[in-house]
Amino acid sequence: MKAIGVTEFGGPEVLKVQNLPKPHPGMKEVRIRVRAAAVSPTDTNVRTGAYDMSQSEPPYMPGMDAAGVIDEVGEGSVWNIGDEVMAIALPLGQHGGAYVEYLVAPDDSIARIPANATLEEASTIPMNGLTAVQILELVALQPGQVIAITGGAGTLGNYTIQLAKQQGLIVVADSAPKDRDLVQGLGADHVLDRGAGLADRIRGIFPDGVDAIADTALLHEDVVPALRDQGVFVSVRGWKGEPTRDIRFEAVWVFDEYHSAAKLDGLRQAAEDGILTPRLADTLPAEDAPDAHRRLEAGGVRGRLVLTF
Repeated sequence: MKAIGVTEFGGPEVLKVQNLPKPHPGMKEVRIRVRAAAVSPTDTNVRTGAYDMSQSEPPYMPGMDAAGVIDEVGEGSVWNIGDEVMAIALPLGQHGGAYVEYLVAPDDSIARIPANATLEEASTIPMNGLTAVQILELVALQPGQVIAITGGAGTLGNYTIQLAKQQGLIVVADSAPKDRDLVQGLGADHVLDRGAGLADRIRGIFPDGVDAIADTALLHEDVVPALRDQGVFVSVRGWKGEPTRDIRFEAVWVFDEYHSAAKLDGLRQAAEDGILTPRLADTLPAEDAPDAHRRLEAGGVRGRLVLTF
């Protein structure tokens, strides 16, 4: 099969087409003929060697999101050949990342694609959708409470806004002027200018501070002052501040959601119900993965770039 992987870490140019044997599913596993694999910042971390890859063997395949058609099922699987599914993949795990023509996936790492989505659109949902779900589980707010979401125009920000509104939360999000209509359209109750002084602007609306912050833009200590005492701060890259107040710091780790098929199916339902909007920026042939990584790292991409096989 064709795969896109790295044998040495570095810039986008180290992503090369690899020719590998087709894998086969084991007990309660399936093989997916991948049609689409979304490109995310996690993939660039795999490419640069930012993660510990010592449990895997080169070539290392990035990719945490795949969508395609099941073409082989293992013993005891509940799935059928021909099912169209979306999957979360683990580049650091046994079966590797999603930049492959054929991906083996445990039964409980996949869900049907939304009936109203293409395979390319569906491939944008698993990792960011499950990260957003984990964020909202960690903050554990009640309807009517307030969450501030930094990076509102990014894909993770998009999904977190929409799922927070589904839970009845009041959402404050930041945005560049060019993205204001997008962020408002997602349902944010207050859209503030991004950049320096964001915490002060949030306090201008909520003088006592917000109940939680989902920091998808990695603003870290710059936005902590917007949080009320006993509030919850959730980071996406493991950052945990040194609180000078009674603040709970949490860090999401979406790798823990590899066996979260029920949550993934909930995201399917949310997409079918119009609550969650898949965010597709562009599609590129898989062999153009280096270009996709360059575009992602240049910034300003809205939605996910998707590699197609």
